[in-house]
Amino acid sequence: MTDRPATEAWPQSYGDEAQERIGFFTDTSVCIGCKACEVACKEWNLVPEDGLVFTGDSYDNTGSLGADSWRHVAFVEQGGEDGDPLRWLMSSDVCKHCTHAACLDVCPTGALFRTELGTVVVQDDVCNGCGYCVPACPFGVIERRERPADDGDGGVHKCTLCYDRTREGMTPACAQACPTESIQFGPLEELRHRAAGRLAQAVEAGATGARLYGEDPADGVGGFGAFFLLLDEPEVYGLPAAPVDATRHLPSMWRAAAVAGAGLVGAVALALLGGRE
Repeated sequence: MTDRPATEAWPQSYGDEAQERIGFFTDTSVCIGCKACEVACKEWNLVPEDGLVFTGDSYDNTGSLGADSWRHVAFVEQGGEDGDPLRWLMSSDVCKHCTHAACLDVCPTGALFRTELGTVVVQDDVCNGCGYCVPACPFGVIERRERPADDGDGGVHKCTLCYDRTREGMTPACAQACPTESIQFGPLEELRHRAAGRLAQAVEAGATGARLYGEDPADGVGGFGAFFLLLDEPEVYGLPAAPVDATRHLPSMWRAAAVAGAGLVGAVALALLGGRE
């Protein structure tokens, strides 16, 4: 499996039990904003209702990803003024299942783990609700479920890429429900090749702003396990332009701290010895 996009814990930690790394490719150019993916996700994963609140910003009643929204279909209205044609940009957002996942790195209990399929999953019964993973995620995907004591667990929740389905060889609920195949599921390397071809088609058809987002293993999180074809800048969709794994500099920081600490101890020792003399 060395020719496939690897992570810190996959495939090496699973040995012969490691399976092909899987993921999502979301082609936003064919998303129609039907929200079938949101509904299917909630129904299969028993994700609680999150209010159906009309924000006034757009026709999107979900707003953002969170503990109770594992799929979020963004509605972005552009143009319609000064002669510019009106167009809608729609995109079904989800956890990116990063190659270098900061949420997993900071979890103190092991509640977050890398599966044999290369995806990142939260174990509800192990999570202690500390929330360290929440600010670590560069996409704001993971969130604590803040609910009354008799109604919620206080733990963090996010997309599992339907681990209970995918480990049995089934398609995730959102991809199964998507009527336009905007959400495509499969082996990650195969999806990357497919996305490159789809991007070329989109550009040839006149989509000058089209780009792939998250397919590059050289980016700040080592590439996404769930990446996108966008028709405009990532910021237009509410996505960071250059996401970075917030924990990637921790080893060098700890080494620097250790060197500084050793220097301080040495300085104190010299001072004490000098004082005795």
